[in-house]
Amino acid sequence: MAKKPENLSFEESLGELERIVTELEQGDISLDDALKQFERGINLVRHSQAKLEQAQQKVTILLQQNDTAPLSPYVVEGE
Repeated sequence: MAKKPENLSFEESLGELERIVTELEQGDISLDDALKQFERGINLVRHSQAKLEQAQQKVTILLQQNDTAPLSPYVVEGE
């Protein structure tokens, strides 16, 4: 059984997306399977985008912090 997109690392998601694209481009799968793969791909893209946005926010916070300011925990929504 495939892992949920939110449980995959960014790199794992990207690898699975590449596999799905290759499979869809070959066109050797049924319409139902193609739709399932497309849906899985959309979910992977959404979660990957969210991970990228979180990373960007973390970098922005780190760059804006004063060197003498105390560190504060980074809280990710939904965790």
